[in-house]
Amino acid sequence: MTSQVRQPRLVVVVANDIRGDSRVQKTAIAAARDGWDVTVVGSTDAHVLEKTTMGQLKVIRVPAAKPKSQSRLGRTADRIAQTGKDADNRSRAKGIGRVGDLGMRFARRVVGKVRHEVRELRARRTSRVAPSGDWRRDWPQLASLDKTFGPVIDELEPDLIHANDIATIVIAAHCAERLRARGLACSWIYDAHEYIRGVQWPTRQQASAYTSAEREFISAADAVVTVSTQLAQMLRDDYRLPTSPVVVGNSPVREIIAPTSEKSLSVRALCNLADDVPLMVYAGWLGKERGLDTVVAAMPKLPGYHLALVVGRSNPLLKQLLLQAETLGVRDRIHLLPYVPQHEVAAYLHSADLGVIPFRRVPNTEISLPTKISEYLHARLPLVTSDVKVVRAFVEEHGIGEVFPAEDVDAFAVAAEKAYQQRAVLSAGITEEILDDLSWEHQSKALLALYRSLSARVPAVPADIPWDVQEDPPPVDPLLVGDWREIGDTRVRLGLGPANYAGQGAAFAKAICREMVDVSAEVVMIRQPESFGFPANVYIDVNRLADFNVQSQQIHRVLGRYTHVLVDAFMPVFGHLNGTTIEGDLAMLGRAGVQVAILAHGSEIRDPRRHLKNHEFSLFRDAPVGIAAQLAKRAERNRKIAESCGLPLFVTTPDLVEDLPTATWAPLVINIDLWACDRPVMERKRPIVMHAPSKRWTKGTDRILPSLTRLHKRGVIDLRLAEGIPWEQMKDLVKESDIVLDQFTTGAYGTLGCEAMAAGKPVVAYISEQVSQAVGPDLPIVSANPNNLISVLESMLNDRAGTARIGAASARFAREFHDGRRTAAALATFLR
Repeated sequence: MTSQVRQPRLVVVVANDIRGDSRVQKTAIAAARDGWDVTVVGSTDAHVLEKTTMGQLKVIRVPAAKPKSQSRLGRTADRIAQTGKDADNRSRAKGIGRVGDLGMRFARRVVGKVRHEVRELRARRTSRVAPSGDWRRDWPQLASLDKTFGPVIDELEPDLIHANDIATIVIAAHCAERLRARGLACSWIYDAHEYIRGVQWPTRQQASAYTSAEREFISAADAVVTVSTQLAQMLRDDYRLPTSPVVVGNSPVREIIAPTSEKSLSVRALCNLADDVPLMVYAGWLGKERGLDTVVAAMPKLPGYHLALVVGRSNPLLKQLLLQAETLGVRDRIHLLPYVPQHEVAAYLHSADLGVIPFRRVPNTEISLPTKISEYLHARLPLVTSDVKVVRAFVEEHGIGEVFPAEDVDAFAVAAEKAYQQRAVLSAGITEEILDDLSWEHQSKALLALYRSLSARVPAVPADIPWDVQEDPPPVDPLLVGDWREIGDTRVRLGLGPANYAGQGAAFAKAICREMVDVSAEVVMIRQPESFGFPANVYIDVNRLADFNVQSQQIHRVLGRYTHVLVDAFMPVFGHLNGTTIEGDLAMLGRAGVQVAILAHGSEIRDPRRHLKNHEFSLFRDAPVGIAAQLAKRAERNRKIAESCGLPLFVTTPDLVEDLPTATWAPLVINIDLWACDRPVMERKRPIVMHAPSKRWTKGTDRILPSLTRLHKRGVIDLRLAEGIPWEQMKDLVKESDIVLDQFTTGAYGTLGCEAMAAGKPVVAYISEQVSQAVGPDLPIVSANPNNLISVLESMLNDRAGTARIGAASARFAREFHDGRRTAAALATFLR
C-alpha cells in the first residue's frame, strides 16, 4: 500500500499576538486556500501556551519570555514580590485573610516602586553604554524569543517557515538549521516589513541588535520578501543579495470587503457624530515617525473637525498625543477606536471624510506605500498626506488627495480644509484599476508562487477556506459552559453582563431562555483574581479592559449581534473604550439600535448614608476605613446615571428599591433542583448552625460570633463557620445544616439565603420592614438582629417541629420566587 501524500506544512511566525496583524492573517489564509497545512505562531502575555484554530488553520501563541540578564535590583524586586506572595499564602493558611490582603497590597506597592526604579536605572545605564554590535548582547530579547519559539516550531516540522519582520529572523534561521540537521527539508523566508536601518529605535542597543541580526541572517534566507520595490532595491544593495526581494504589498482582500450599510460598524457611529461633522481618520500603528503630533497641533486651526484614531493598543506615544490634545483644548474632538477584522476595515472607515498620512520624512516612510493607503482608498476616502516621496508621487499621479510639507502644522490645516471641500472630486479619482492593483488577491500571487518554488512539497488541492475566516475562541472548561440558548436566529438576542455577580447573569440567561422561546442569550463576565468559576460564554481579564483588542472584540460581539443588553452593576460593555461606566457606552449602543436595561445588585447602588440612617446595625458601621466613603461616591455616580439615562432599571433584592425607586424587583435566580435536599432538619440533639460570610463586615459576623461561639462551647449548637471554601464544599455544608444564618446588616436576604431555602433549611437573617412588605407575608425567613439573635435561636431550638415547618415552607418559597419564572416575567416588558 502507498501512504497518502501529506500537505506541505507552512509556519507563519510573528512576534506579536497575531490578532491585529492583517498581513500575517492574510498570508496564512492565502496559503491555506492554496492547499498548505498552515500554523500561525505568535506571542502571548499569558504564562501558558495558547492553542486555537482559525477554520482549518492552527494558531499557537507562545508565552513571551524575559531575557536572562537581570540586575541585582531587578532580582531584589522579584524576591520582594515572592515574599509578599509567601506572606499572603501563610496568612490565608492561618485563616487571617485581612492581614494577608494588607500585606500583599503593601508588597505590591513596594514591588511597583522598585520595578519603576529598575526600569529607570536600566534606561540610564543603556543610554551610556555603547552598542557592542552583537545582537545577543545588545538585545537579549531576540535570544529569548528564539529560545521560546524554537521548540514549538521544531515540533511542527514545517517544510517552509515565513518569518515576519526582524524580531523573528533569528527564530526562523535557527529552526531551519536544526530541522535540516535532522534530515528534514525546510526552507525559510524573511519578510522585511520595514527598512531596519531607517527606523528610529528607542535605544542605540536595539538599533544595533536588529541591524546586526539582519546582516547575519538575511543572506541565509532562501528568499526575501518585502513591501515595496524601493525597499527591495535598498535591501539588495545593502546586503549584496543575488536577487531582488519579492515585492508583496499589504492590501485588503477586495473579494470580501464588507459592503457599507446602516448596520455596518462605522467610525462615525462610534464617535457619535452626525453626518455633516468633518471627520478625519488615522488607522494603524503609532510611532513618532508617523507625525500624528502635527495633526493634533493643527486641530485648534480646524474648529469643528474631529479626528478618529484607529489604533491597536495604547502606548506611551498615544498618551503623549492625548496630553497634547488636552493642553490644546481639543481632546473632546479626538476619538480612540479599536481595530476591526481586516475584511471589515473599508466599511468601518467609509463613514469618515478624509484619511490622513502625516508621516515625517525619515527613510522608512519615504520608500513605500503604507498599508493604510490601500485601506483608505478601498473605503473611498480622499487622502491628506505629507510629502514623503512614494506616497506623494502616488497621490499626485492619481489626483486623490492633498499634499502638505511634513511637520508643517499650518500647511496640514490648509490641506485638510481643501481636501474636505473637494472630497467628492478627489473620491472620483479612486478608480477600479487602482483598487484592483491594491488588492491582496493581486499582491499575494507572487508570494504563493514563491512558496511553491521553495518547497520540495507543493500543494495538490486548493482548500475551500473563506477569506474572512475568524479565529475560534479558546476552549472553555466544560464545567463553566452555560445551559441556556446561545445567541442565534431569535427575535431577541440578549447580552448579559459583564459583572455576573454570584453567577446571576448566567442564572438570568437560563431562566429567560427557558421561559421565552424567542430569546437567545450570551453572558460575558469580567474575571477578577477573586472570581469564582461561574458559568459564562465569554470571560474577560479585568486587567485587559483598556486593551484595544478586548474592546474591539466586545464591539463586534455586541453591535450587530445583540438586540438587547442587560447591563449589571453599571459596568461598561466595551471595556474602558468610553470610560469606566455604562454611561459612556450608551450613545454607541443607541445608534446601533440596541435596547439597554440596567441591573443593580447591591453595593454599586446602595447609599451608605441612607443605610446608616435607616438601619441600626448597618454593615457600613463595621466597614474598613475609607470603604463607606468610596462606596458612597460610587453609588451617587451610579444613581445619577440611572436618573439621567431613562432606561429600564431592575434590582435583584427588594431593599435596593429604596435607592432606585423606579426600579423593578427581578428576584435572584437559583437552580432549585441542584439545591433541593430531602435531609430532615432539627432531628440532631446538637443541630448544625451554619454561617458563611464572604466578607465578615458585610454580614455582621463579628457582631454575632461571640454569642454563637458560647452556644457552641456549651454544646447547644454545632457552629460551622464557612470562609473561603470551594463552592462544592459550601453546597454540601448547606445541605448538611439544620439552620443557616445569612446576614445581619443589610436588611435583605441574598443568594446564600435563597440557596439555603431551596435546600429546605430554616434561614435566619435581618429583614427590614421595607423588604418584608415588598415580598409579602409568605417570606419564611426568621428575622433577627445581633441583639436578639441568641434568643431567636433558642426559641427555634425549643420548638423544633415549628422550625422544621419553616424549612419546608422555605423550600416552597424558593421554588415560587427564585426559580426564574418571576424574574423572566419582571423582564418581559423590556424584552418585548
